[in-house]
Amino acid sequence: MIRTAQPEDLDAIAALHTRARATYYRGRIPEEAYGGAAELARTREGWSRAVARAAADGGVLCAESGGKLTGVAAFRTAECETTLTQLHVDPVHWRRGTGAALHAACLDAWRRAGVRRVRLEVFEHNLRAQAFYAAHGWLPDPAGARVAGSHRILWLTVRHGLAGEDRLTAQDRLTAQDRLTVAEPSWE
Repeated sequence: MIRTAQPEDLDAIAALHTRARATYYRGRIPEEAYGGAAELARTREGWSRAVARAAADGGVLCAESGGKLTGVAAFRTAECETTLTQLHVDPVHWRRGTGAALHAACLDAWRRAGVRRVRLEVFEHNLRAQAFYAAHGWLPDPAGARVAGSHRILWLTVRHGLAGEDRLTAQDRLTAQDRLTVAEPSWE
């Protein structure tokens, strides 16, 4: 089930975010930058601000199964630009459709709001996420822009037609993945 996040979800959201980030940051950046009590508190505060945002400025969506949080996504619109700021699935729930369901719910929200184009930043070593985004139609910034050298910028054109129109054909997915130059990650 996908639903709007509530303030009482903050502890679970922050913990899930920390677990998910550890899978791609571990061994690449200092642990204190993604784990530990101080970082968990900072993460919770950031999610608190996101959950409190006015609907016109963005949203936070939670995926839930059996009463437990399994994923979270956040997006924000500022200065006429919409950004998918976060999309995390609890690692124990990978490959079960949670990320795709959250992505679809974001697309629905963007369509309702009339959003035409969305931006995101993805850690250059997070190949699993890059493959996911490529399969969902996200393309690299045409200028090859990066953020602080470690994150790639991707863009998605939101189609406002028939349901499922944003799904790519197999050939389109391959082309998008080639543009990202992403090796297929191991799912083990």
